[in-house]
Amino acid sequence: MAHANVQETGPAGWTEKASTLPVIGKFRDVRQEFLRKTGNPLLAIEEISFDLFEGHLVSLLGPSGCGKTTFLKIVAGLVKGYTGTVQINGVDVTDPHPDVGFVFQQPNLMPWRTVIKNVTLPMEIRKEAGPEATARAHELLKLVGLEGFEDAYPNQLSGGMQQRVALCRALVHSPKLLLMDEPFGALDELTRMDMHDLLLDIREKTGATCLFVTHSISEAVYLSDIVVVFSQRPAVIADFIEIDLAYPRTPETRYSADFTALEHRASRALGITR
Repeated sequence: MAHANVQETGPAGWTEKASTLPVIGKFRDVRQEFLRKTGNPLLAIEEISFDLFEGHLVSLLGPSGCGKTTFLKIVAGLVKGYTGTVQINGVDVTDPHPDVGFVFQQPNLMPWRTVIKNVTLPMEIRKEAGPEATARAHELLKLVGLEGFEDAYPNQLSGGMQQRVALCRALVHSPKLLLMDEPFGALDELTRMDMHDLLLDIREKTGATCLFVTHSISEAVYLSDIVVVFSQRPAVIADFIEIDLAYPRTPETRYSADFTALEHRASRALGITR
């Protein structure tokens, strides 16, 4: 996948990628405060600004409690009261957006529904269930290696298999934007690495645009076109890192000098190394 040059755009600490690709997400001067019983508001996000381009996977990397998930929920239309600009496809986000899919850390599958019924649930909610939706669900399950498990129930699946079902459920309505909140955090290391390759394969085959939250430096570098490093709360952008690693990414990628250098840069932005 080719990358365009990144140009510095000002003192706020963020950079904007010069590109001919359409902008899916436009975020400018996003700020979020929460009221507290003490009367002193909690400033979760001080200022976040960047563009999300079509087909890219952008990771939000930062320590726990720094505002990554809050920002993701703002983009999803699940958190209100922010200031600044948050747009998806040029439309201001004020409510949950129909062109967004969301994958949480836990699969949150309905235990009484089969795999295929869990995947098609969003289409039922949208009143678009039918043969086409079922065919799309079967196609996605085949893509993630779950062909033959359509009639299984969640308790018959491993944790990694359940998260694959959750990923299919998020993609079944062909969203313009896929939001992922530490979706692999509860998995063991080997399964997590398998899921990384699966996500990259899905993105390649579906063209999905992804905004991915993680606190794992290695995960962010391996998956991403861009890593946006969040500071400690209240969040600002500590670094905006273009990941110029060749596709397809392979396990050997993790051991290259370029990969290590990118990990070190992210570590410095997080204050872990100097």
